[in-house]
Amino acid sequence: MSIDSLRRSARATVSGFPQGFWWLWLSTLVNRTGAFVLTFLSLYLTQELGHSAWFAGLVVALHGLGGIAGSPLGGTLTDRWGRRPTMITMHLAAAACAAALAVVTAPWAIATVVLLMGVAMQAVRPSINATIADMVPEHDVRRAFALNYWALNLGFAIAAIGGGAAAFLGYRTLFVVDAVATVLCAVIVFLRLPETRPEAAVDQRGEPVAEEKVSMLTVLRDAPFRTLVLLNLFVCLVFTAPWIGLPLTMAGQGLDPSSFGMVIAVNGIVIVAFQLLVNKLTDKRSPVLLLSLSALLFAFGTGATALAGSPVAFAATVIVWTIGEMIHVPTNAAATARLAPEHARGRYQGVMGMSWAVAGFVAPIAAGAIVDGPGPDVLWTATTAIGVLAAIGYYTRLRKALADGTSNATPDATTSPEQGAPKVHKGEGQGDEIEAGAEAGAGTGQASVSA
Repeated sequence: MSIDSLRRSARATVSGFPQGFWWLWLSTLVNRTGAFVLTFLSLYLTQELGHSAWFAGLVVALHGLGGIAGSPLGGTLTDRWGRRPTMITMHLAAAACAAALAVVTAPWAIATVVLLMGVAMQAVRPSINATIADMVPEHDVRRAFALNYWALNLGFAIAAIGGGAAAFLGYRTLFVVDAVATVLCAVIVFLRLPETRPEAAVDQRGEPVAEEKVSMLTVLRDAPFRTLVLLNLFVCLVFTAPWIGLPLTMAGQGLDPSSFGMVIAVNGIVIVAFQLLVNKLTDKRSPVLLLSLSALLFAFGTGATALAGSPVAFAATVIVWTIGEMIHVPTNAAATARLAPEHARGRYQGVMGMSWAVAGFVAPIAAGAIVDGPGPDVLWTATTAIGVLAAIGYYTRLRKALADGTSNATPDATTSPEQGAPKVHKGEGQGDEIEAGAEAGAGTGQASVSA
C-alpha cells in the first residue's frame, strides 16, 4: 500500500463529522492524557503510604463498585437533565476526587474518595456516548465510536509514559495534574460543546406529544437489548481476566514483572497504531458478524495463553485479543445506540455501562481466585468457553434485532450534519416486537456505549 493510499484512507476515516464531535474527541484525549490516578494508585498505596497489597486491591475494586452505581445514575441524568450539564458536573466531581487523593491519607477516606471517583467517572460515559449518537449521522456512528476509543487509548498511552517519567515529582503531584486535566476537559465541554438532547416531539399543530416515561426497568424489559447487555458482560469478563491472570500466569512460569510490562504494553501499542486501519477494514460490515468475530478473538486469544511459554508467545496472545477489543468496543457501542429510542439513549447507555463496571469488579476477583485455586489453565479454558458462548449468542440471538438494514444508508441531502441522518427508533415496551419488525425489514435506529 502506497503512502498516498494510506493518506487517502486516513482522510476518509476522519472525514464527515460535525465540529462538535471533534471538540468531544479533544475533551476525551485531554481527559485521558491526565489519567494518572488508577494507573499509579496501587503503587501509591503500597509504596508511599505503606498499605498492604490486599488493601490496594480492595480500593481498586471499590472504584469498579462505584462505577456500577454511577452508570445508571449518569444515564438517567443524561436523559432528564441533559448531556452537557451531566458531562460538566461529573467531570468536575471526578476532578475534585483526584485532587482529594493528593490530600487525604486515612484508609477510610481514601476508600471513600476512590468509590466516589468510580461513580463520577462512570456516570459521565452515558452522556458522552449519547452525545455522539445524537450528533453523528447514523451511518457513521460506529466510525465515530472507534475514533473516540482511539483518542481514549492514545491519551492513556501518553499518560502512562508521562506519568512514569514524572513519578519522581511524587504521586500527589500526578493526582493534581489528573484533576487539572479533568477540569480542562469540563471547560472544553462548557465552552465548545452544544447540548444535543433531542427536543420533545410535536404534532402537526406544534403541540408537544407526550412520550412514555422510560425507567431502568423499562430498558431491562427490552429483550434484544437485554441480550446484548448479557453477551457484552460475558465478553467483558473475558477481556478483563488477562489483566489479573496474565501477570500471575507469567510469574508462575518464572518470568519477571518487567516481562509482563513489555507484554501488556503491546495492547496499547497495537490499538494506537492500528485502530484506524481496523476501523477502515470493518466499516459497513454486519454488526452481528463483527460482534461474533470479536468474541471468538477474545476466546482464542486468551485461551492460547495456556499454551504460551515465552514473552514473545504471550505477546502474540495479547495481539489476538487486542484485535478483538478494537472490533468489539465501537461495534457494541453502535449496536447499543441502534436499539435505543432517541429520548432514552442515556438510560440505555447507562445500563450497558453497568455491564462493563460489573465485569471490572467481578473478573479480577474471580481470576485471582481461579489462579490461586484450580490453576491458570482452568482460567484460560473458562475464558475460551465463555467467549465461544458469547459468539454463538450474538449470531443466534441478535441477527434479526441488529439486521443491517440502515447502516449503509447515506444521509438525506436536507439533513443538517450537526443533527445527522434521520434515525428510526423502536418505541418503549417493544423489546419483543422488534425482532419481528426487523424480520419484516423495519429499521431499528443506531447508538452506543464505550469502555
